[in-house]
Amino acid sequence: MITRHGGSVLGFPLEGFSFFQSLLLSFAVAFFTFFATTCIAIFALLGWNLIGHHSVNFADTYRYVGFPAGVLVLLLALPYFMTLWVRAKLRK
Repeated sequence: MITRHGGSVLGFPLEGFSFFQSLLLSFAVAFFTFFATTCIAIFALLGWNLIGHHSVNFADTYRYVGFPAGVLVLLLALPYFMTLWVRAKLRK
């Protein structure tokens, strides 16, 4: 029987990452968030422009939605994954 000390997300254990893996996961989550929120914002703005006959620039989705969301997630993910890395180092 396998016992896990840390948590898991969709069966993926959230423990035992190296420093590089923690950095990579933090930036990957922020990267994904940037593109996912930007995509959703572009389609929402497309609907807003078509239905309401507005002319809002699509570059605003990167500046006001995607970038802040990506930076926010990066600022939350870095301490989280670094804490997991430090906790794994202290257990050894």
